Amino acid sequence: MEELILKEREDRTGYITLNREEKRNALSPALIRSLLAAFTEMENDDDIKTIVLKAKGEIFSAGADLAYLQQLQSYTLEENLADSRLLKDLYQKIYINKKAVIGQVEGHAIAGGCGLATVCDFVFAVPEAKFGYTESRIGFVPALVMVYLLRKIGEAKAKPMLIKGDLISASKAHEFGLVYEIIEKKQIEDKVKEFCDRINTSVSSHSISQTKQMIAQIRDMDLESGLEFASMMNAKARGHADCKEGISKFLNKEKIKW
Repeated sequence: MEELILKEREDRTGYITLNREEKRNALSPALIRSLLAAFTEMENDDDIKTIVLKAKGEIFSAGADLAYLQQLQSYTLEENLADSRLLKDLYQKIYINKKAVIGQVEGHAIAGGCGLATVCDFVFAVPEAKFGYTESRIGFVPALVMVYLLRKIGEAKAKPMLIKGDLISASKAHEFGLVYEIIEKKQIEDKVKEFCDRINTSVSSHSISQTKQMIAQIRDMDLESGLEFASMMNAKARGHADCKEGISKFLNKEKIKW
């Protein structure tokens, strides 16, 4: 049986590739579990600093698998809740992952597949890629991804996408802030590698994880609570080995290589 995902590592970058090309890389419970396990494994690997999520074939991910959608029709509320929580766990694992997560989107990212792109820290996309949350067109609700999309691009931009269910171009997604950079297909692999190498060699692993933690938590705090939290994180960072090493090398005019 063919593997649902492919995993590899090059230098300090881990690669996770969706491998259901014949199913347009559609999400199924088995694929979601495989992705969750892979992101957890790479998060716990100290030799990995960046993680790239990409896909085989012309479609990044078309959302939920059709057989899976059919199966959901017979689920009880409790079964649907358990199933929803599985996808929630995957999105959360990617969003708050201690490593920088880069989406390499070389085809359409639709519904739950667009959700995968949304929770990445940076998305590189080819010009032909389209993005959208089409759940409303089949009477469904883009509930889980809504939490992250509102955080990422704001209500004014997110609301039409979530309610109308239209697909938008890569250029529009870039304008909205959903896509970090648009790269031609023949160049995207090299550009993503170059981007990862830059993070791998110039940024502290501890700084990445702590900054991501703060971004995830601080926007839900009031001003005073946010500032107190930031003060504590600032103080803790000063005592960490990475900060001490970085400041020492900076003051001694030595090159800092992480």
